[in-house]
Amino acid sequence: MDQIVDIISELGRGAEEILVESEFKEKLKKGRPLRIKAGFDPTAPDLHLGHTVLINKMRQFQEAGHHILFLIGDFTGMIGDPTGKSATRPALTAEQVQQNALTYQEQIFKILDPDKTEVTFNSAWMSQLGSAGLIQLAAKYTVARMLERDDFSKRYKSGQAIAIHEFLYPLVQGYDSVALKADVELGGTDQKFNLLVGRELQRQYGQEQQIVITMPLLEGLDGVNKMSKSLGNYIGITDAPNDMFGKIMSISDELMWRYFELLSFRPLSEIKRFRQEVEQGANPRDLKFLLAEEIIERFHSSHAAVGAREDFIARFQKGAMPDEMPEVSLTSEAEGMPIATLLKTAGLVGSTSDAMRMIQQGAVKIDGNKIEDRSLLIEKGISAVFQVGKRKFAKITLN
Repeated sequence: MDQIVDIISELGRGAEEILVESEFKEKLKKGRPLRIKAGFDPTAPDLHLGHTVLINKMRQFQEAGHHILFLIGDFTGMIGDPTGKSATRPALTAEQVQQNALTYQEQIFKILDPDKTEVTFNSAWMSQLGSAGLIQLAAKYTVARMLERDDFSKRYKSGQAIAIHEFLYPLVQGYDSVALKADVELGGTDQKFNLLVGRELQRQYGQEQQIVITMPLLEGLDGVNKMSKSLGNYIGITDAPNDMFGKIMSISDELMWRYFELLSFRPLSEIKRFRQEVEQGANPRDLKFLLAEEIIERFHSSHAAVGAREDFIARFQKGAMPDEMPEVSLTSEAEGMPIATLLKTAGLVGSTSDAMRMIQQGAVKIDGNKIEDRSLLIEKGISAVFQVGKRKFAKITLN
């Protein structure tokens, strides 16, 4: 029993919830490889580190001897996951979904063992199910149950449209678990409703219900919002090594521990020792170096990781400017332009409020000199190198 408890503790590393843990113990006691499912809709061509939280967990199960089912939702991808959305998502074409699916297969094997991973597409069984089968599937769940889901409930109460096909998404995701006879399904905390639909459908189809393991959503570089390409706070797994290194070094010291827990393959005991070293005076920067090198080595090579570290030290710790940077020419009808407006117009920040925040944090420099005055007016005629944070540079001329 103690051994099972230890296994659950290790497999549950970083997990938000395990539903239901007592059932998980019973499955593990049987001593057979479990069928571990995680689904990904190919809605964009590239994966980022936020996606790899689940893939890392799959790798952990894989190394423990379990059977990995990497499900590419080529059918559900054409519906569009309504999770967390305040409006109906535009559907992708079959061609877009297929193209994105190909890139996913190339990227996941930087983490998973291709010889021990079963890649499946839910169009395989959904195409066979047909329209009659889809109607029968829809009959297994009520509108009332669907409206228990938070995002549907909010949209319904506010009078925002909910398209009928959006109700199909959690049903199809749940049916995937029936088709694959999943023992465990992994998903983000925002997917909990969909994962539990899988348990319910398995019960209705006479199967043993899957265990649901939810993983936290990885915060992006801003440390606030979940990592997302649309928010620009992401680290893509196909990013160049130098870019990847710089982005990881830009995260806060506190967020670093979150990244270690969810992205690193180091034992928890080693990460605990790192925390103790920092508490005793070690520089967190040195640990970020280790984290950045580990991740770059995973997606590129050890040589690339060392090179990225050396480049970072040369450029940023020694105060070097990038060899190349954008050159921006701006025009002002007044005598000058407020610093926040200039940074936003030049594309160095997303908004004037972001600019104000970065200035307050001491993260804005002009020709290497830190700017502290948020009301600073940049006069016409200036041509200088503006820097925001550790990685964003532009040579700006104001006319």
